[in-house]
Amino acid sequence: MLPEQRSGKTTVKPVARHLLMKLLGSRPGIKMDAASAVRVGALFGISENNIRVTLTRLQSANLLKLVERGYYQLGKEGEQFAAEISSWHTAESRLCEWRGDWITVLTSALAKSDRKAIRAQDRALKLLGLKKLSADFYVRPNNLNDSVDTIRERLYLLGLDKSAIVFNGSDFAKATVKKASGLWQTKALETSYEEGLIELARSRKRIDGLSLDDAAKEYYVVGDNALKRLVFDPLLPAPLVNVELRQAFRAKVEEYDKAGTEVWYEFLNINK
Repeated sequence: MLPEQRSGKTTVKPVARHLLMKLLGSRPGIKMDAASAVRVGALFGISENNIRVTLTRLQSANLLKLVERGYYQLGKEGEQFAAEISSWHTAESRLCEWRGDWITVLTSALAKSDRKAIRAQDRALKLLGLKKLSADFYVRPNNLNDSVDTIRERLYLLGLDKSAIVFNGSDFAKATVKKASGLWQTKALETSYEEGLIELARSRKRIDGLSLDDAAKEYYVVGDNALKRLVFDPLLPAPLVNVELRQAFRAKVEEYDKAGTEVWYEFLNINK
């Protein structure tokens, strides 16, 4: 059964730009020629013209570059994008025991009329799991190994306006701590981990009976859904969330991603 046929649901066709960038950024040094890119597009019902136009636009934006014999590879901007997305591999190793303090961000200096900067700010804060505690004031538990200076620079790199103030906060009033601790939908997070584990297990069983083309498609669709859960996971500490459940889900995603990479290498005739 193909992904778009499951449970009567329709899988949304991936955007050509995201599809190509995610595949080329899945592992360092991957190259893909235009003919292979067209094959990938056809797998998802994306036209050849759409793929070729997308390749040209990605190259113009320095997200891709042409290398020997007409192969495309990530460009400078694309490598930054890939590094951001693939950071989920090492996310757990960047955590430490929570001591009750908070990473805090004050954004009051940013003009509310600057919608582009606001969107970039919201995405940066979301990627690092920060939530709004009050107007222009965002927090997350400081269970990160990195120093505040490093976290600040990472937020700026992700798109946070440099007018924002990033610092470590502690000694909040009990009512504030209670409010801050309840900002995340932790039950929904834990349900997401459980559902993700079930989805990955079911997918591996389906793949056993699929052709190479359909297996590649299945691995992309299901794997991409799993990665979205991880990329935007706030990485909360205990006791706010069941850390063991999150780690079990991450381990299964690693296993699934590795198997999927092997199938995609075969589909694209990539030599490892």
